[in-house]
Amino acid sequence: MENVNATLWIRVRNTLGEGPCWDAELKRFYWVDIEGHTLWWYDEKEDEISSFNMGQQIGFAVPKVTDGVIVGLKDGIYEWDETTKELDKIVELDDPEGVLRFNDGKADPYGRIFAGTLHLEDEDEQATLYRLNRDGTTEEMLTNLTLSNGLTWSPDHQLFYHIDTPTETVRRYPFDLKTGTLGEGEVVIEFKEEDGFPDGMTSDEDGHLWIAHFAGGKVSRWNPDTGEKVLEVSVPAPNVTSCCFIGDDLNQLAITTAREGMDEEALAAYPDAGSVFKIDTQVKGMPLYRFGR
Repeated sequence: MENVNATLWIRVRNTLGEGPCWDAELKRFYWVDIEGHTLWWYDEKEDEISSFNMGQQIGFAVPKVTDGVIVGLKDGIYEWDETTKELDKIVELDDPEGVLRFNDGKADPYGRIFAGTLHLEDEDEQATLYRLNRDGTTEEMLTNLTLSNGLTWSPDHQLFYHIDTPTETVRRYPFDLKTGTLGEGEVVIEFKEEDGFPDGMTSDEDGHLWIAHFAGGKVSRWNPDTGEKVLEVSVPAPNVTSCCFIGDDLNQLAITTAREGMDEEALAAYPDAGSVFKIDTQVKGMPLYRFGR
């Protein structure tokens, strides 16, 4: 198995950096700090980092086909206008007790958003994976989850992969691109205790999965057909949260991390925890899908 080391790319002190995505058309890298309530972006053309505080926890950001970004906040899914800085709620999270929030989310190749929730007090089987259709309607895709997390599709768009973090597994589902529906799921990857917890995830052109290890200090690449781990990326931060492919050729991997849960000793040992790291890869990643295409 191959081993490589990630290097520091963007030095920030995110409490819970997450949700990276690369907009190739704008040459812009987005990510979020969930507990910092902040959407971040790096504009490669301007070589400039910007941020905006959303006023509540933010789980994900997905660029739209038209101008603007879709963001998953604690209480719903919103459209955010970068020019006016205004938020327009398009989905209200069904959460009368206020114990849930949106977590990871991405657009599928048809332009719908798949977005999951988690329970803020870690209660089992209270979370859901939703599909936001292009017309603004929503459907429940997976229920009785605990912490809906990483999600991605195969290069031929016929398979969907999903992580419910406490299960320490990756499940694969047949995916119907036309209808956006899932078939029966099966476990294809199992984490060991020493690996930490599977968090965010992306896929490459070979159909392999790249998975962030929270409390594991790494990203790993897996063959989902065999369940074999083929590469490990060591990251100088214990809580690795997610990853995505970036750059003109989609042959670099950007990696987000968190400072949450680290004591003073750990922060002294890993001073760049909460930053964004990256590596050059030997494979190309899958392109970003936008909401509404």
